[in-house]
Amino acid sequence: MPAAEGMAGLAKGLAILELFGEAAPKLAISDAARLTGLNRAVARRCLLTLVDLGYLTHDGKHFLPTPRLLRLGDAYVESTALPQLAQPHLAAVREHVQESASLAVLQNDDALFIARSEVKRIVNTGVRIGASVPAYTSATGHVLLSALSTEDFTAYLDRSEFHPRTPKTPVTPDEIRRRVDLVREQGAAFTDEELEYGLRSLAVPVFDSRGRTVAAMSVSATAGRISMDQLRDEFLPVLRDQAEQLGRKL
Repeated sequence: MPAAEGMAGLAKGLAILELFGEAAPKLAISDAARLTGLNRAVARRCLLTLVDLGYLTHDGKHFLPTPRLLRLGDAYVESTALPQLAQPHLAAVREHVQESASLAVLQNDDALFIARSEVKRIVNTGVRIGASVPAYTSATGHVLLSALSTEDFTAYLDRSEFHPRTPKTPVTPDEIRRRVDLVREQGAAFTDEELEYGLRSLAVPVFDSRGRTVAAMSVSATAGRISMDQLRDEFLPVLRDQAEQLGRKL
């Protein structure tokens, strides 16, 4: 069955990747075959596929890991540690502005919320941990989209379908591009009832030690309580300060 073949191929490739380490910084085809129990032809195909994917490089004799391989480990470390590291900073935002604060990452073209600190009110605004919203509809999503390369962002616009959540939702590629470009200029995103009627939001990027955007920190409030001027003048400095403090831990 093709699916079985695909899974077997993936397992073989992962087995080879797991060989690399301090004791084996580089491998020849014969090494990979011997250590995994694969025949030389299969080991060679796996190694060359990993080269094509950018995880390994080949000097003519040996295969060596590239920096892209680090992303596999980074994904685990960031996804497991980030919510715990962010929680006290989200709580600090909540205490300063008396509105709920959240942290989200980009997953499958959506903003996925992985941490949150809520105010105690009968009706809370925003979304819960584990929920996701289309990136183009939210301030959080605009921040996360702004971190994409030009090529990746163009590909996102080309493959996506945009549907209005409210009459204010940006639903054309040109408008979404304009909003994301504005985030790159200002270092923050604002939405005013684009995601949900009566909901205003502010989001800023969280940078790690390499300067990469790893998440977006946001605040949401009802339009009846908070004006857009308050978001800019009062909330933005607090949110930026806590996002910077979180980033220094990453």
